[in-house]
Amino acid sequence: MTTRQETVLVVDDEPFICRSLSFVLRKGNYNVVEARNGEEALAAVRQHKPDLVFMDVMMPKLNGFDVCAAIKQDPELKNTRVILLTAKGQDSDREFGAKAGADDYMTKPFSPTKILERAREILAR
Repeated sequence: MTTRQETVLVVDDEPFICRSLSFVLRKGNYNVVEARNGEEALAAVRQHKPDLVFMDVMMPKLNGFDVCAAIKQDPELKNTRVILLTAKGQDSDREFGAKAGADDYMTKPFSPTKILERAREILAR
């Protein structure tokens, strides 16, 4: 019996971060989809129905909080797990993330191993 490969959506407007996260997750045996802004992220979530989304907060078009809230308010997508990524680690940002329905919050910079660990933890829940 083969197990389904889990899909992870990586959303960041910074190409280097997007590429490096995608590389690490692919090495961890995840199917990876990328988006560069909030609008692309919403479209990708609707199209690919990922198991997990790693999403930057500060992005053009729609920010990560807004995209996360839209995902969590959609009955078909609400079980999609979302980890928000940000350079800002203030408590107010964490509160915004929690209100938007984020499953977790990671402050940049982070190590590749932390990304894989966090993906495995969240997907095992």
